[in-house]
Amino acid sequence: MATALHSRSSMAVAMQLFGLLLATFQKTDGNTGVCYGLLGNNLPPPSEVIDLYKRNNIQRMRIYAPVPGVLQALGGSNIELMVGVANEDLYNLATNMGAAYAWVQNNVRNYPNVNFRYIAVGNEINPPAWEANYLLGAMKNIHRAISEAGLGYQIKVSTPFSAGVLGESYPPSRGSFRSDYGWFINPIVSFLVETEAPFFLNTYPYFSYIYNTQYIRLEYALFTSPGTVVQDGQFGYQNLFDAILDAGYSALERAGGGSLEIVVTETGWPSAGGTATTRQNARTYYINLLRHVEGGSPKRPGRPIQTYIFAMFNENQKDPEYERHWGLFFPNETPKYGVSFY
Repeated sequence: MATALHSRSSMAVAMQLFGLLLATFQKTDGNTGVCYGLLGNNLPPPSEVIDLYKRNNIQRMRIYAPVPGVLQALGGSNIELMVGVANEDLYNLATNMGAAYAWVQNNVRNYPNVNFRYIAVGNEINPPAWEANYLLGAMKNIHRAISEAGLGYQIKVSTPFSAGVLGESYPPSRGSFRSDYGWFINPIVSFLVETEAPFFLNTYPYFSYIYNTQYIRLEYALFTSPGTVVQDGQFGYQNLFDAILDAGYSALERAGGGSLEIVVTETGWPSAGGTATTRQNARTYYINLLRHVEGGSPKRPGRPIQTYIFAMFNENQKDPEYERHWGLFFPNETPKYGVSFY
């Protein structure tokens, strides 16, 4: 479900994916960020949140809407920011260039001391949703406004997809986009190639696992398999994260986007409220994820995977219950796992 203030992959989308912390994180070198959602009535003020990012050396942030208080607090922090455009704004931005100029002025140019890196236009939009008809137009207009402001070299415009856009994902080399989405996704891939922007993919081994436990072992989802689980030609897969990511790369190659980098715009593991939701499992997932993304995937080895962990805090205004337990921190800023980025 996508909202202006927070998003994460839906259960229904995750069910399509089968074809397819008392600890410290490994050094991330700034390649890993954390998503800052706001669907809680007990969260600390933005100024404290920015201080928490800085104290923990979290150098990248994703927010789901350009909330003025958050943007003001980010000023001068040098935290690299991905800022979202709400799904409900796409029609206006796609059909009114003046609205795109205004969006960029109000939410980017008015904050010259914020280190903007990406604009995420919408979130997890797929046909037949009405927004699908306006997504590319909104992306193009925001990109034009950013470029005319002289910021096109610094700020790239893309849109986060769920892995539900994959029609086939197993084995990863057979990855392809859904054939009925071709009219929608192929022009977006072409736009990203033209503008040299990355492809954004929300990647959740957790959901793939819990809806396919008869086929997927927990160890494969948690990066703890002792050896290769899926042999796909020359590539061996020991974890589900890589398998989903490389299925995405195979799909991009088939759609003419082989030059694109995938940025993992959300990934995480809840610590309570659902199947396999324990602190130990979440701890294991994060420790292994942070170590793993520094080295790339089998199809793209030796290059770090830009990754955003979902999320900074537990958010108590969400349902079902497991949706409230994705935070690395409790709302009182106590670390859930004792982790640190260093």
